[in-house]
Amino acid sequence: MKKLFLVFVLILSQLSFAQTAKEIIDKNIELSGGLTNWKLLNSVLLQGKVILGIKDEYPIKIYQQRPNLTKTVISIGGKETAIEGFDGTKGYAMNYAANKLQVYPEYVSESFDNDFIDWENKGFDAKYLGKEKVGEIYCHKVELTKNVNKNIYYFDVKTYMLLKEIKKDETLVYADYKKVGNLSMPFRIESSSTKKDGDFVMILNRIDANKVFPANTFRF
Repeated sequence: MKKLFLVFVLILSQLSFAQTAKEIIDKNIELSGGLTNWKLLNSVLLQGKVILGIKDEYPIKIYQQRPNLTKTVISIGGKETAIEGFDGTKGYAMNYAANKLQVYPEYVSESFDNDFIDWENKGFDAKYLGKEKVGEIYCHKVELTKNVNKNIYYFDVKTYMLLKEIKKDETLVYADYKKVGNLSMPFRIESSSTKKDGDFVMILNRIDANKVFPANTFRF
């Protein structure tokens, strides 16, 4: 009887964690603008600067459009140069050794929405991992798992904004949230990566939402 009781308590505990994870994700979506407004977002243009290493700094523009179109452009010596993107069929990235854009057949473009928008319908499992500090801020720690893919998200316990994301080979830290229309978006993104030259700090000064891009925007 005691053994059955312990099993029952364990099941309830797991259900409680799953429910808590869902509540945290739902709260983030609600307080950052609401699910309807996120689904009405069809394109964004991010503008600012990217800092590589200690002092390599470049103006940057990132174009993104549903479902997974993307193009990153930096300015070098006043000249804009596309360095990465996906045109809907092929993925491209700069080959710095050859100093030219190269097609990457296995390039995987990320979805326009983040994973926790409609996470249940996408087939993710959510698990609450307790609280942990990001800097001096306590955060709810939530894990999303799908097949072998596993990401960990840290949500501010007070504002529920996403402050940190840990992927397989990259950690992203988000800060300086501001309103873009009805949505709250981070204007500072810091990346540390296991990939060579993958670390950067991006500081944005402008984000345009639902901007209509010219038809050739995502051509390379």
